[in-house]
Amino acid sequence: MAKLLIVLGLVLVAAGVAMQFGLPLGRLPGDFTFRRGTTTVYLPLATSLLVSVVLSVIVMLFRR
Repeated sequence: MAKLLIVLGLVLVAAGVAMQFGLPLGRLPGDFTFRRGTTTVYLPLATSLLVSVVLSVIVMLFRR
Protein backbone atom coordinates (compact mmCIF):
# COMPACT_ATOMS: atom_id res chain seq x y z
CA MET A 1 0.00 0.00 0.00
CA ALA A 2 2.86 2.37 0.79
CA LYS A 3 4.43 1.82 -2.64
CA LEU A 4 1.11 2.61 -4.32
CA LEU A 5 0.78 5.90 -2.45
CA ILE A 6 4.35 6.86 -3.32
CA VAL A 7 3.76 6.09 -7.01
CA LEU A 8 0.49 8.02 -7.06
CA GLY A 9 2.23 10.97 -5.46
CA LEU A 10 5.02 10.86 -8.04
CA VAL A 11 2.48 10.66 -10.87
CA LEU A 12 0.68 13.72 -9.53
CA VAL A 13 3.95 15.62 -9.20
CA ALA A 14 4.96 14.64 -12.75
CA ALA A 15 1.58 15.78 -14.11
CA GLY A 16 1.91 19.09 -12.26
CA VAL A 17 5.42 19.67 -13.62
CA ALA A 18 4.29 18.77 -17.15
CA MET A 19 1.41 21.21 -16.94
CA GLN A 20 3.70 23.89 -15.53
CA PHE A 21 5.95 23.56 -18.59
CA GLY A 22 3.10 23.78 -21.08
CA LEU A 23 1.70 20.28 -21.65
CA PRO A 24 -1.94 21.02 -22.47
CA LEU A 25 -3.62 18.35 -20.34
CA GLY A 26 -7.33 19.05 -20.45
CA ARG A 27 -7.05 20.89 -23.75
CA LEU A 28 -6.01 18.12 -26.12
CA PRO A 29 -7.49 17.90 -29.64
CA GLY A 30 -9.88 15.09 -28.65
CA ASP A 31 -11.40 17.01 -25.73
CA PHE A 32 -14.82 18.39 -26.58
CA THR A 33 -16.57 21.45 -25.19
CA PHE A 34 -20.20 22.16 -25.99
CA ARG A 35 -21.70 25.55 -25.08
CA ARG A 36 -25.32 26.49 -25.43
CA GLY A 37 -26.56 29.57 -23.64
CA THR A 38 -25.40 29.44 -20.04
CA THR A 39 -24.73 25.68 -20.08
CA THR A 40 -21.30 24.23 -20.81
CA VAL A 41 -20.58 20.51 -21.16
CA TYR A 42 -16.94 19.40 -21.20
CA LEU A 43 -15.96 15.88 -22.35
CA PRO A 44 -12.22 15.24 -21.83
CA LEU A 45 -12.06 12.15 -24.07
CA ALA A 46 -8.43 12.42 -25.23
CA THR A 47 -7.16 13.38 -21.78
CA SER A 48 -8.99 10.43 -20.23
CA LEU A 49 -7.49 8.02 -22.77
CA LEU A 50 -3.99 9.40 -22.21
CA VAL A 51 -4.26 9.13 -18.42
CA SER A 52 -5.66 5.60 -18.74
CA VAL A 53 -2.76 4.44 -20.93
CA VAL A 54 -0.14 5.98 -18.65
CA LEU A 55 -1.68 4.46 -15.52
CA SER A 56 -2.00 1.06 -17.24
CA VAL A 57 1.69 1.10 -18.14
CA ILE A 58 2.64 2.06 -14.58
CA VAL A 59 0.51 -0.75 -13.11
CA MET A 60 1.98 -3.28 -15.57
CA LEU A 61 5.51 -2.25 -14.58
CA PHE A 62 4.81 -2.69 -10.87
CA ARG A 63 3.14 -6.08 -11.26
CA ARG A 64 6.31 -7.64 -12.69
